[in-house]
Amino acid sequence: MEKKLEPVSQPYVFNLPNDLLNTLIYHQDATDQRGDESKEQGDIHESEVAQYENQTGPQLCSICDVRFSTVEAQRSHVKSDLHCYNLKRKINGREIVTEDQLEQLIGDLSESISGSESSEDEDDEEASKESRLSNLLKKQALITSDHDEIDNWDQRKQTRAPRKSALMYFTSSTLPSNIYLAIYRAIFTNLEQENDSMVVERLKEKQILQNPNLKTSTEQTTLRPPPEQPKEPHFFLCMIGGGHFAGMIVSLIPKQNSSFSTRPLAKDIKILAHKTFHRYTTRRKQGGAQSTNDSAKGAAHSAGASLRRYNEQALTEEVRFTLQDWKSMIDSSELLFIRATGPTSRRTLFGPYDQQVLLQKDPRIRGFPFNTRRATQSELVRSFFELTRVKFLDVTKCTSTTQKAVIPPNKIQDSVIKLDKKSPIKITEEEQTALLHTSQIQGLIRRKRLPALIAYFKSNCLSPDFLFQPLNGSQNHMTSTPLHFAAHLNSAPIVSALLLKCGADPGVRNNDGKFAYELAGDRATRQAFRVARFELGEEKWNWEQIGIPRGISRCEAEAENQAVIFEETKKEQIRRKEEVEKLEKLNPELLNENRPQGKLAKKGRMVALGQVAKTPQEKREDEARGLTPEMRLRLDRERRARAAEERMKKMANGT
Repeated sequence: MEKKLEPVSQPYVFNLPNDLLNTLIYHQDATDQRGDESKEQGDIHESEVAQYENQTGPQLCSICDVRFSTVEAQRSHVKSDLHCYNLKRKINGREIVTEDQLEQLIGDLSESISGSESSEDEDDEEASKESRLSNLLKKQALITSDHDEIDNWDQRKQTRAPRKSALMYFTSSTLPSNIYLAIYRAIFTNLEQENDSMVVERLKEKQILQNPNLKTSTEQTTLRPPPEQPKEPHFFLCMIGGGHFAGMIVSLIPKQNSSFSTRPLAKDIKILAHKTFHRYTTRRKQGGAQSTNDSAKGAAHSAGASLRRYNEQALTEEVRFTLQDWKSMIDSSELLFIRATGPTSRRTLFGPYDQQVLLQKDPRIRGFPFNTRRATQSELVRSFFELTRVKFLDVTKCTSTTQKAVIPPNKIQDSVIKLDKKSPIKITEEEQTALLHTSQIQGLIRRKRLPALIAYFKSNCLSPDFLFQPLNGSQNHMTSTPLHFAAHLNSAPIVSALLLKCGADPGVRNNDGKFAYELAGDRATRQAFRVARFELGEEKWNWEQIGIPRGISRCEAEAENQAVIFEETKKEQIRRKEEVEKLEKLNPELLNENRPQGKLAKKGRMVALGQVAKTPQEKREDEARGLTPEMRLRLDRERRARAAEERMKKMANGT
């Protein structure tokens, strides 16, 4: 099997390899294979029939104790009132009735009901029978815990659409038999989803390289393509909630087709337009929009409430203005992926208001079929990658130990089986231990407990390349080993200790095929890898293949840091000097007025500006500061004596 078909690669769904695309086979969902029986009956009925058919075969109804010669006769019986009535009686622990007994019960019920049914038309005979059966169930009070189910008995008899999985599953002869390919159902239009048997053909039509009218372009940078060129297919993605808004229109044609087909990167996607807003609209600690709180408790008159009301209105206007500006691109978008949490956010997008752009009944609107985080541009890019990546699922890892057959793919979602409540997932002791080690190691790395981390590895005899559990969990997708986790957190001391003291392998890749060095986000963490290369030697690991630059010593790393700090300080001084010169050119007289003159200029400008005459009271307080109470009394007597002498002199001079 070629490398590009490995599960790690996750190819772009609109640019699949030809050998994989030509061998794709759609795997029918189990919900579609059950036929009319699963559409007509409830979940309890389905489990009862399936359990009995596995034990005794399809020619006997275990509930009504009736045998049939053909499968068609049994299916007709399953839809009958006798079977439904006996099913309810059996659930409530009562004895079943025969068809004659059921007719007698319905006849007795008809006599007790006021009015006559003789005037009913023959066309309403079946509806009348359904109504009598509903009244019979009400009369005998077979189901008292769920009155809605009794009142809506007629609706339950109608055909129900089976619940479809968010993923569509495929198999290929170029892959092992235990590998399924999963593609999100949301990327197909409603018309394309009507016939699942043609989904492979629809997928082939969406391929970029096989469409001669669509070509990749790396030179075009305008938001809107020129009218003479063929319009690029694109998606509209939008998230709003909690005062955050993020919108993006992204082309399905990547910039660089070569790398995007195997492992999509952020630089490969072609964003036609994007915009993000944030306003303070959510009440701190209590949550919820201010308008929602006003509707529930009345308008608050605080300054914060007024600010939040203003910000809500401003955010609404900004979002609607952006949507109006993008109207032409939104109207031509193939699909609209929108996440709007709360009634306020939905009113912002869907109004109603004048010149409304988004309509709530638009068939192109989709929700994100996975969990999303805060509305940011990076989250929109991540969601686009998640939507357009092909997922590879290993069925053997998903198969329960109690089941011998292969589990249908509609029961698989992100390598987790949705088992029945009667058969909960059993975690082995080894898996519990691995999960415990994962939480402990990640906690020590987050708190930067370096000595405790090294001691934990030694005491539990764990490898420094220990794989975090669960392997297919989204929380461990990027950081599958302690070294990846430490590099992702930019913890340079932990990275250095794992490489030098614990002997971690820097050549281990995560689920995206990246080395730990590629996750380092600051200079100190990258220097830790380079110092490890210098101290461990060139023979220890294949440093060139890993992508770690030339090794440096600790002294060189410190000198490099000092040089960077000196360079940044120098740039800051130059910037400040330029700002001062710019101010002098704009208003030189203002600077001359504030500049001190004479001796005060030597003491600095702030000292000169601070020369203010003290009041007599301030002078007396300065003189008495630090004196004992006896010394203060003596000082007061001296002051009064001097004041008396001054008064005597004035009186003598006056006479």
